[in-house]
Amino acid sequence: MSMYQDIILDHYRNPRNFGKLEKADHTVSVSNPLCGDKISMEIIEEGDIIHNIAFSGEGCAISKAAASMLTEYVKGKSKDELRKLDKSFIMEMLGLELSPNRIKCALLSWEALIKILSSTPLTAG
Repeated sequence: MSMYQDIILDHYRNPRNFGKLEKADHTVSVSNPLCGDKISMEIIEEGDIIHNIAFSGEGCAISKAAASMLTEYVKGKSKDELRKLDKSFIMEMLGLELSPNRIKCALLSWEALIKILSSTPLTAG
């Protein structure tokens, strides 16, 4: 097993930032209907900086590990900086060659992040 496979399995078995946030500023849900993966992502921001982030949902090892790794990376970064992330960043972060179907699993959390970065704040109510 490669070092990257070990890292993927660790993030899958022990996902970082898994759960819900109290008083999230933004929340979004995405899914991959081809395999059934579902991710909800929430953030708390301070100015333009992502102060905290969490995700929840169901998915395969690649989907859950990618979400865990991405949420670790995101904390403390500016929204402008994060908007520059692209698909190749996620693939390099995972360090694995994936089939086209598995690429969709790997990119689900990135899709959620892009959507949440363009969302408007939740209103109190």
